[in-house]
Amino acid sequence: MTDNVALVRYDGFIKSSLERVLDLLGGFGSLQQKVLVKPNICTISDGTGYSVTKLDIIEAIIELLLTTDESRSIRIIETDSQSKYAMQAFEKFGYTDYVKDMVGRGFDVSISDLSQPPFHTKEIDGAYSKTYELSEILYEPSYYISVAVAKTHQNAFLTGALKNQFGLLPRKDQGFYHSRLDDVIVDLNRIIKPNLSIVDARVGVEGWNGPKTRPLNALIAGYQPVSVDATMARIMGFEPSQAKHIIDCSKHNLGNLNPTILGESIEDVMVKFKAPF
Repeated sequence: MTDNVALVRYDGFIKSSLERVLDLLGGFGSLQQKVLVKPNICTISDGTGYSVTKLDIIEAIIELLLTTDESRSIRIIETDSQSKYAMQAFEKFGYTDYVKDMVGRGFDVSISDLSQPPFHTKEIDGAYSKTYELSEILYEPSYYISVAVAKTHQNAFLTGALKNQFGLLPRKDQGFYHSRLDDVIVDLNRIIKPNLSIVDARVGVEGWNGPKTRPLNALIAGYQPVSVDATMARIMGFEPSQAKHIIDCSKHNLGNLNPTILGESIEDVMVKFKAPF
């Protein structure tokens, strides 16, 4: 996979903006019959209205996936966390009704709470741990799309595609890991690497749940999550080196700190955010 990153301005229509992203990248790449889509649903209480991945971008991604094959099996995934139960959050933010509608129309679209068994134990010479217990769903043959939101974060500096992987951990008290959050993020991205990473940067958020928001009017996407997050950092006025997990992940074949940018220039999109620490 290339380290190219597509950076486009949001044109007011999410589907056409995504189509431009994919045209710049050269498409989805090697799709499989089963696709996992991981939004960032970090809380049941979205204090800004932009802290959680919006349903409209997930709907547009799935519509584009189904144009390649209407029989494709698509599963939207999330886990419980300290500030939410996954299934309650799916319902609150419209995912449950959306899936019911898609199933009623004959499409194989579903939601899954990855905090529910069965689990698979993965051994890794990790920065934080030697073993991780994650949902078996993640190990089935599939094409995996991470759909994050552009935010700062008091423990990880930035949250984008790489940090979105933290939402694969099945235990509800995920704050248990916050003292070594960067190391856990690195391990999880080494275990489960997205095939496509998308950051919805239409509106960025200062803090994982605000309170301040800043319009960026952009979408970022690429096949390599480090490359995507390095680009996200720069359009927010930061350097990738300010987020330890981005630097550490770059050492594990997860992307490039200086990718080729396709579409808009960093300078034309940049809005300077306040650093979280």
